[in-house]
Amino acid sequence: MSLARRSLMEAAAARFGWRRAYSDTTQVDALLTEQTETAYNEAADHAALATVKNTDVLAVQPGVLDARGRILADVLYLEGVLTGARNRNLAPELIERLEDIVNHGHEMTVLLAETARATAAHANSGT
Repeated sequence: MSLARRSLMEAAAARFGWRRAYSDTTQVDALLTEQTETAYNEAADHAALATVKNTDVLAVQPGVLDARGRILADVLYLEGVLTGARNRNLAPELIERLEDIVNHGHEMTVLLAETARATAAHANSGT
């Protein structure tokens, strides 16, 4: 495949959130490393922005609600992946890991909702 064609496909994949499947754990590890490096490189910007923006409890709330919404959407998507894996009788270890992810994701959304409520409660209490 030509470089121009591959770049166009990669750009489309990035734009629409498409991922290819890898049958080699080395390729998966390389992608995981890239994702981690990208996230940590962006984290410094996020921390600096958050320090400037989050001057009181209500300033924290929009970020918490935004993160909860994105995580909830991802968890519900992963529930669908889990359902598909179960319906196709895929490897039990895969199903167990997906169950763990979904359960942990739901726990995160509950904690984020509690955090959002806490911001409102503290804003109303004056602390």
